[in-house]
Amino acid sequence: MKVNKILMILTAIVAFGLLGYVYIWYNKAFSDNLENWNEDYFYVKSESSFQDIKNHLAPYLKNVENFESIAEQRNYTTNVIAGRFKLRNGMTNYDIIQSLRANVPVRVTFNNMERIENLAARIAEQLEQDSLSMMEIFLDEEFLKDNELTKETALTCYLPETYEFYWNVSPLRIRNTLHKEYIRFWNEERRKKAESLNLTPAEVTILASIVQKETAKNDERARVAGVYLNRLKIGMPLQADPTVVYAKKMYTDDFDQVINRVYRKDTEILSPYNTYINIGLPPGPIFMPDKTTIDAVLDAENHDYIYFCASVDRVGYHEFARSLEQHNQNSLKYRRWLDQNGIK
Repeated sequence: MKVNKILMILTAIVAFGLLGYVYIWYNKAFSDNLENWNEDYFYVKSESSFQDIKNHLAPYLKNVENFESIAEQRNYTTNVIAGRFKLRNGMTNYDIIQSLRANVPVRVTFNNMERIENLAARIAEQLEQDSLSMMEIFLDEEFLKDNELTKETALTCYLPETYEFYWNVSPLRIRNTLHKEYIRFWNEERRKKAESLNLTPAEVTILASIVQKETAKNDERARVAGVYLNRLKIGMPLQADPTVVYAKKMYTDDFDQVINRVYRKDTEILSPYNTYINIGLPPGPIFMPDKTTIDAVLDAENHDYIYFCASVDRVGYHEFARSLEQHNQNSLKYRRWLDQNGIK
């Protein structure tokens, strides 16, 4: 009897001990521990250690020791994952560790890029990689050679779109994903259309960059493209003001300046991008055009217009002309409107 009684007492002690341990562990794991957290996401760099994470979260943790204890028990201290993670106030230590293992993709967007440098910087703003690393991978000589690109045409390989990446993704994976979209877009049908225009995909994109800078009206871009294609056919300089703006920015090494008006002296700037003094397309795009503008070039209107000028009567649109005489009349009307409105 005594033995049984002793065994019962010992069993009770062990049971109470286990219950106590479970209670303590449960409180450590499932009690609210994150407070005053005002950020949407927590970013863990590729080289971060658990100590770095603990130091960063410490000001927001009610009990740092409990957080570390649960992290150890769940093997997180030696298996830190880099990336972007969703945290919120009121999270338990268990929730925090769970979230720190659930990398949340970033929706990366870009458009309106004038240079490959701008694209690299824009991506670097949204992901872990720095712009220099992005530039190196974008301008990799072997990649450019394999895809029949140059440093000037490298930007044509990337299309404005929304892409999903993990925040800590490598530059190579970024480039490969963007390039896959480029390959998908330039399908056999589009390539045949480009061939019918005697243009390569890169040249189509270069022309599209000019067209989109010339007009913001989607329903006019195919007509503007038709004008430039007519000029290319007869060996006439494109005389596109947006290329002069680009040449001026490049000449002055100031791509942040805003140029609202092109003067005659600007059309004399010595630059391969100045289509007033050079026949044919510039060596690279002056802008990252939308897919719709590229398609507008591929489906350009078949007409006999050679000239066009901004319209005074239809803001945002242009007046098209077949003869230089008619064009000069349209241009004079537009210049007078600029002067009257003090646009320099």
